[in-house]
Amino acid sequence: MAGALAVVLAGCGSTGAPVGAPPAAAPPAADPAASAVAGAVGGAAVPAALKFTGTTVDGKAFDAATMAGKPTILWFWAPWCATCASEAMSISDLQDEYAGRLNILGIAGMGENKDMHEFVSDLEVGTVPHLDDKPGKLWKKFGITEQSTYVILDRAGQIVTTSYLDDLQLTNKVKSLVA
Repeated sequence: MAGALAVVLAGCGSTGAPVGAPPAAAPPAADPAASAVAGAVGGAAVPAALKFTGTTVDGKAFDAATMAGKPTILWFWAPWCATCASEAMSISDLQDEYAGRLNILGIAGMGENKDMHEFVSDLEVGTVPHLDDKPGKLWKKFGITEQSTYVILDRAGQIVTTSYLDDLQLTNKVKSLVA
């Protein structure tokens, strides 16, 4: 509870760790030897970064292994975050423009499921799957300490970016990966 309060007090989209938060864990290593796991989904090896499951905000099971073989954006957001809300249009636009060539997965935390539903509906980002990660399991897996953070993986599943990106930076990163 104190950690969540520290994040709220730190504000949306800050560039530093929340006040009082422990140091961020390093994101999963980008070790090529360790990234591919036995098995494949649609012919693509499943990288370590996509070895997780979750539950969508609608209560459906989700397996990230289904995203193997394409560049992927993991968008960590909170339903009360104004910065996250301002990013919704860019996420929707990227989903429309790069459908079939790019995966986007929203990972909601620090809020109630009802509020997550409202965020997705009100900001019209329902074409993107969103996980309810209220317990923070995936936030911890990727070392996320604040909302409005992107984890971007290349086609091989290697993490190439873990940070806040403005709309132009996000678009340029996607163009370089999908090209």
